[in-house]
Amino acid sequence: MTQEQQEVLFQQKVDNEIKIEARDWMPDDYRKTLIRQISQHAHSEIVGMLPEGNWITRAPNLRRKLILIAKVQDEAGHGLYLYSSAETLGITREEMYNQLLSGKAKYSSIFNYPTLTWADIGAVGWLVDGAAIMNQVMLCRTSYGPYARAMVRICKEESFHQRQGYESLLALSKGSEEQKEMLQDAVNRWWWPSIMMFGPSDNESTNSEKSMLWKIKRQSNDDLRQRFVDATVDQARILGVTLPDPKLKWNEERGHYDFGEIDWTEFWNVVKGNGPCNKERAEARNKAWNEGAWVREAAMVHADKKKNKAA
Repeated sequence: MTQEQQEVLFQQKVDNEIKIEARDWMPDDYRKTLIRQISQHAHSEIVGMLPEGNWITRAPNLRRKLILIAKVQDEAGHGLYLYSSAETLGITREEMYNQLLSGKAKYSSIFNYPTLTWADIGAVGWLVDGAAIMNQVMLCRTSYGPYARAMVRICKEESFHQRQGYESLLALSKGSEEQKEMLQDAVNRWWWPSIMMFGPSDNESTNSEKSMLWKIKRQSNDDLRQRFVDATVDQARILGVTLPDPKLKWNEERGHYDFGEIDWTEFWNVVKGNGPCNKERAEARNKAWNEGAWVREAAMVHADKKKNKAA
């Protein structure tokens, strides 16, 4: 069978909603696109542990501490599922992680912003995880089977994270004036980076067209961004906060909220490594990797002993 015939059969499977599995034939570009997307997703989960882990020892009470610990543990698990999914495409976990540590691989730009107050942790849960869910629910139906199956559990847990963040902010919204000001300040700082999480606008997204054709993605960046804005406005009203966008207004004709222009200069600046915490995040991951070398070595020695004993 020629490659052209294989490509036709592959696209027919995708069009007919038949999952592509690891041993199936697939175009090289499909494999490369998945490796890039899944590994970046995995890196985002791992780096995403840092801004929240920073607050575990400073959580205001035991209940909040337990919830935050559970959430950070969930994110480590998400990274594990995703790295495992990407490995089915022929790339090793070590290779992916080396790309993260060297700065070659990207992760979500949102995690290069600092968590300055306790309200930031709630804002991350409400806005960042809320945007993540909006982006990730469609991935439960992505065309690549191992990725789609990993996303089912991830989305369920992300939904818990979003609710936890919102509940935390709701408590602040009923607190003192100082707490309400802290809440508003966190929303002011996290709103636009959350909007940017959906990536560049459709006319500048170089990978969207093929991803949509192959049903890796089901909706465009701008469509998902609009859905997120529409869903979040009423939630903000309940919290009693003002979203920092003077152009945010309901458009009766479109049936959606209009919103202001994103600062794409800031977006690309952070993506290219010049955000508030890019350097800090890279240093933290490299430090953890280097200091954890003895743990990895000990685990391998233990595994080899068990294997030899069983033999």
